Amino acid sequence: MAKFSVLTVCTGNICRSPMAEQILRARLADFPALEFSSAGTYAGEGDLMPEQAAALSLRHGGDPSTHRARYLTETILGGADLVLGMSRNHRREIVELLPKMISVTFTLREFSRLSAGLTDDEIRRAASMGLTVKAALAEVVALVASRRGQTGVATSSDEDDVVDPYRRSDETYERSAQQLVPAAERVAHVLRTAVDAFRP
Repeated sequence: MAKFSVLTVCTGNICRSPMAEQILRARLADFPALEFSSAGTYAGEGDLMPEQAAALSLRHGGDPSTHRARYLTETILGGADLVLGMSRNHRREIVELLPKMISVTFTLREFSRLSAGLTDDEIRRAASMGLTVKAALAEVVALVASRRGQTGVATSSDEDDVVDPYRRSDETYERSAQQLVPAAERVAHVLRTAVDAFRP
């Protein structure tokens, strides 16, 4: 069975993107058709998560124990079906690296914001158009992408970004998590609703 691959991206791949990856994996662990990974646009290969980021991931159900940073390449990017950057700068860098990914690339909070106006029935209806789980999820991603023209751009310059907490205060780590976790939960809900449409 071909898996649907979700890639999260930040700068160093040690704070925001691994936390998002780990939360999504934890929330959707019962769906083997989904796989999750992360990478960084300026990552040091093999770097570990800072203590604060690892602790936050654990608190929200993630497992940071095996994470090692990796640098974002065209090969990694090209294998993804949904790409979630942690900021608009990451989204721009992703699309510059591989322009064909533009239709499946969002920021994490952008995907959450755009999908918030969709009902579960609308998500299921889009999913039902796919012949496989992977195709169903692709249909739902296309539905979310189609809302870009309907909902307009973010009203605040920071509305679609997750603040970078690296080498900053514990309070900044908390603020970053407050932005990241609800958005990751919404993404997980959308994906779960779509996959559930295929469950007996």
